[in-house]
Amino acid sequence: MNHMKRIAFLTFITCAVPLMGTAQDHTQWSYNLSIYEVNVRQYTKEGTFAAFQTHLDRLQDLGVGIIWFMPIHPIGVKNRLGSLGSYYSVKDYYGINSEFGTIEGFKALVDSIHKKGMYVVIDWVGNHTSWDNVLTQSHPDWYEKNSTGGFISPHGTNWTDVIQLDFGNQSMRAYMIEAMKYWITEIHVDGFRCDAASFVPIDFWTQAVTALKSVKPGIIMIAEDDAAKYYTAGFDVTYAWSFYGFGGGILPGLYKGTSNANTFSTYALNEALLYPGNNNRLYFTSNHDENSWYGTDTELFGTAAEQFSLLALTFRSVPLIYSGQEAGLNHRLKFFDKDEIVWKSHPMAGKYKTMLHYKKDHQALWNGSMGEEPVRIGTNTDQYIFAFMRQYEKDRLCALFNLSNQQRTFSVTGSSYSGTYKDVFTDSLITLTDNSSMTLPAWGYKIIEKISNTGVSVNNANAPQTYSLFQNYPNPFNPSTTIQYQLSVPGFVKLTVYDILGKEIEILVNKKQEAGSYSVRFDASRRTSGLFFYKLQSGIFTDVKKMQLIQ
Repeated sequence: MNHMKRIAFLTFITCAVPLMGTAQDHTQWSYNLSIYEVNVRQYTKEGTFAAFQTHLDRLQDLGVGIIWFMPIHPIGVKNRLGSLGSYYSVKDYYGINSEFGTIEGFKALVDSIHKKGMYVVIDWVGNHTSWDNVLTQSHPDWYEKNSTGGFISPHGTNWTDVIQLDFGNQSMRAYMIEAMKYWITEIHVDGFRCDAASFVPIDFWTQAVTALKSVKPGIIMIAEDDAAKYYTAGFDVTYAWSFYGFGGGILPGLYKGTSNANTFSTYALNEALLYPGNNNRLYFTSNHDENSWYGTDTELFGTAAEQFSLLALTFRSVPLIYSGQEAGLNHRLKFFDKDEIVWKSHPMAGKYKTMLHYKKDHQALWNGSMGEEPVRIGTNTDQYIFAFMRQYEKDRLCALFNLSNQQRTFSVTGSSYSGTYKDVFTDSLITLTDNSSMTLPAWGYKIIEKISNTGVSVNNANAPQTYSLFQNYPNPFNPSTTIQYQLSVPGFVKLTVYDILGKEIEILVNKKQEAGSYSVRFDASRRTSGLFFYKLQSGIFTDVKKMQLIQ
């Protein structure tokens, strides 16, 4: 094949068979990832995208999967609060806050994050704008007005620095959706965290999410609300305010002693019943609102803060970490002014790193229907001890939390969990059997993984070091051939065969699989001679190879 023909042929393959970004939905890449919220202004002394970029290697090493940026748009000046104003007072939906950098700089940052195997979500403020947003001049009719024709703040709030958009105006809706599309198609973000979602009519969200996912099916949509109706509207993640949020939820009750381990067990069961499958929930002990307005997690939960963070990371669905939590952030960051995070070594960094990487590698802890729900392990002190097991095939994690302010000695009951375990933080071994006794300090915990008889962590034994899709054998073939591939980590796997026009003709594999080597037989006895392509997708890995049938 000469040079020009080869270029044309490779171009055809690329066009005919989609490669990266062809996932049917976000679960193809988000199934084992956490979310990390970035407060750009306070993250570094400079408060810029360029300065934040120097932290990417550290965040990658920490195990961060999805980076969520608080709003990156220009901030309104009129009626501004504080010296720098609120991120959530948006002056231009297509613009970039010049204090942070340029649109080119942000796009380069997004590209750098993608190259490190992480994803990007940006905050979207759909309900209101700044008083001096560009739309107030070009389209003042897109806003709600008072009896004298003046702009108004959002209903039922004291948000004096922003004004209410009118969602009865179809042109405004269309503009909003097109602006969101811009960040997907031009800047290549992977989704949106939608601020104050309940302040916006649900039919708009249905309209918007449908339009956005028609452009890029693999985006992830996060609603800052906890109602189940947002999944029907197309959202993928909602906020677990019932866990913690705005000073409420079950965590403050546990800390104050008005709730206990039995209460939390009932809560966990209800979460699984109300939000099953891929109706993912966001669990956290801090975020930008909680930190600035209600207090740091240490301020709120004292010596229970570390335990509650680990509970959020392990018991189900999607965990969230706020900027600086890994450095033991114990300071309420100013919301409208500069107030830099102090970066320092802290034990929580090691805890987060261990659990974020564990989540990536162990399917029992994966998100939504890809993972497993917690099953409670009984104890003789169930009022105080919440112990549970999450298991997928041979991959088993057990966690035991003393949800009280006193040391507790207890015995576990039952034999379904029996075996030899390794502490995920210390590597020390522990054997669990029926009536095993254990002591945990006040607000203490132990997180352990099942190991094999050889002392090797079951899920990682003899796993390949890389993803690979191998050339089928024989090739050319008649009438069948074998396709081999290997997975370096467990994941959802799709192996698809396409014809020469790029039409999907057969799905050979479409399920969760452990790390390891696999072979699949493709029978083409009912097909005519010609070229075919086969594509493997698992997580962020995608590869395509061609094969030839000769009848």
